[in-house]
Amino acid sequence: MSEPPLPPIGMLAELTHRCPLQCPYCSNPLELLKANRELDTQSWLDLFSQAADLGVLQVHLSGGEPTLRRDLEQLIAGLSARGVYTNLITAGVGIADGRIEAFAEAGLDHLQLSFQGARPATTERIGNHRGSHEKKLETSRRARAAGLPLTINAPIHRHNIEEVPEFIDLALSLGAERLEIANVQYAGWALTNRDQLMPERAAVDRQAEIVEAARERLTGVMNIDFVTPDYFAIYPKPCMGGWARDAFMVTPDGTVLPCHAAQTIPSLSFERFGPRSLAAIWTDSPAFNAFRGTDWMQEPCRNCERREIDWGGCRCQAMAIAGDAAATDPACEKSPIHARMAMLIDEAQRAATVPSKDEPFVYRRIGVVTEPA
Repeated sequence: MSEPPLPPIGMLAELTHRCPLQCPYCSNPLELLKANRELDTQSWLDLFSQAADLGVLQVHLSGGEPTLRRDLEQLIAGLSARGVYTNLITAGVGIADGRIEAFAEAGLDHLQLSFQGARPATTERIGNHRGSHEKKLETSRRARAAGLPLTINAPIHRHNIEEVPEFIDLALSLGAERLEIANVQYAGWALTNRDQLMPERAAVDRQAEIVEAARERLTGVMNIDFVTPDYFAIYPKPCMGGWARDAFMVTPDGTVLPCHAAQTIPSLSFERFGPRSLAAIWTDSPAFNAFRGTDWMQEPCRNCERREIDWGGCRCQAMAIAGDAAATDPACEKSPIHARMAMLIDEAQRAATVPSKDEPFVYRRIGVVTEPA
């Protein structure tokens, strides 16, 4: 890379891997970190201060379940004092009375609440948590009462894709300003459960039509973001806006990454905050510079007219499917192995089973270590 990188504007802070839910599509790594590996309060505050100095304008507080951190109010207040926009990404279960109001008082700007299903039975089965749907409804009511803007996040897969119209109605009923229809991306636990989660192509097409019609109908009422499924795409998405281009993430132990699944690329080594400053990691880390910009690109990416639109797509997906993190993202129709995506869809359809009272998934649990599909 010939020019120094521009400052980042966004940061995802995974404060903890602890979570009351066990969603089989979680983007967290398979080897989840226990509480004793998490950064302490002062370390997070120092990191957030350096992020603000670096130019970060918004921080997404995530997990696991970030509300399990007893110091969350303090972390929000620290960011608010620096003028950094804060978005809390929560599963919305097990939040003690008064805490949402305390988050708002500390300066929280926005709450993003995930629903595993639009129906209670789906929410409970996917998250493997009894009573979770009603708890989420109550969290949304409390957030709105506290004056917090609300986004409903709906991760979509085989077992809830037919509920998309109901997700739209649910978000409207809860007074959400925004709904994110986020088709599951196959990394982390979702890659392990890919055969069980992959939807049928006809269902994906129906979903796209429903979302497009709803977007037009609800213009000025509610924004609907649509995260398309890579395996059914013609062109890839720019991962995190491009590798280490304008955003980064930090794991619970302070490891700084360009994206969720970056640690699945075995040739790269990532640094933890503390021994080096955040600015040094962002600017000088060999791992951050590995796929930054366009100089690293092979053909057909190198001379593609889209190279500064999708920035080569997802490096982790290239690693998982092509076996080469520098290869063209197989989601792109110009990839020499693009047909492999269709094969994986077909294989998933053949392998999928009907959910039963037995566990249909490898549920996300600390201490469960498994190999991806």
